[in-house]
Amino acid sequence: MSLSDLLAGRIRERGPIPVSEFMAEALGHPEFGYYMHRDPFGSGGDFTTAPEICQIFGELIGLWCAVVWQSMGMPSRVVLAEIGPGRGTLMADLLRAARTLPPFFAALEPWLVETSPALRNRQAQTLEREKVQWAERFEQLPEGPLLLVANELFDALPIRQLEKRGGRWFERMVGLDTAGGFTFTLGEAVEAPALAPSVLAAPDGSIAEINDAGRDLAAAMGRRLLGQGGAALIIDYGSATSGTADTLQAVKGHRYHSALADPGQVDLTAHVDFQALAEAAGSVGAKVHGPVSQGRWLLRLGIEERLSMLTQGANPAQAADLAGRARRLIDPAEMGTLFQVLALAGPFLPVPPGLEP
Repeated sequence: MSLSDLLAGRIRERGPIPVSEFMAEALGHPEFGYYMHRDPFGSGGDFTTAPEICQIFGELIGLWCAVVWQSMGMPSRVVLAEIGPGRGTLMADLLRAARTLPPFFAALEPWLVETSPALRNRQAQTLEREKVQWAERFEQLPEGPLLLVANELFDALPIRQLEKRGGRWFERMVGLDTAGGFTFTLGEAVEAPALAPSVLAAPDGSIAEINDAGRDLAAAMGRRLLGQGGAALIIDYGSATSGTADTLQAVKGHRYHSALADPGQVDLTAHVDFQALAEAAGSVGAKVHGPVSQGRWLLRLGIEERLSMLTQGANPAQAADLAGRARRLIDPAEMGTLFQVLALAGPFLPVPPGLEP
């Protein structure tokens, strides 16, 4: 039995399933889900994230957190949490930077929010010298002031897709073709879909995406920050404003793959609608800052100055390698423009570093 067999059987029994259900099962099925039993990161995996590219990324996030902690009044205890922490690389770099500010480091209570047993084991290896605790869901984090990091999390949350036909929006579904393979099809019309006005006015043939799980999580973050204080940092690839596009994509071995082929064996993601996340958090009273492009944010935080420090004393090959890695994070042709940075905060905090208008 494979996930393909399971989903095909479900479709034969019940009819086509929503794209959101297909994506949720492909990534998170307890037995067959992509993330549940593998380490997909790095050159030997399917994709590489910013913390794996360059240590400066996590270090600057650590210093960002320290400045926000100072603006919070330097509480003696603060919950430092990362959701979707990958191999634990970002948290390791963050904590190394935090150690340069002993009062800040002493206040930290680090938590990782992770559902994958395989990735928990890898994170424990990476952070074996740190006092880190784990939770499976955001809601399980302990109470108190919060510093939260979510890097490339929201792109992996299941999305719904709607397609406009004849002036109406229809749910996009996954069914079976005549050969038994997965294929897109349309379901029932959706009345009054929760779409931005500019999206509602899109022409026939347009595809809109709704990340209900992402909106719910952003709202939960906002409520937590409103009630207990702190800030959340969200970094991902996507658009600053809502629009129409089919952004569902699959990657295997660092190459694009058919989104419906081999569920559970490939990484499925979709671009993040930052406007929708901002509106969800703002609707519950949280302050929203950004988004700004990742390149601009990292430059404002001093990535070039940190690179200069790290390359002092390095041999030419090492210096060139590190410079290339840092450039990849900020170059508009690489990750600098596609990736966006959004911060959510409690009502009394100033604008966090790098997110000034």
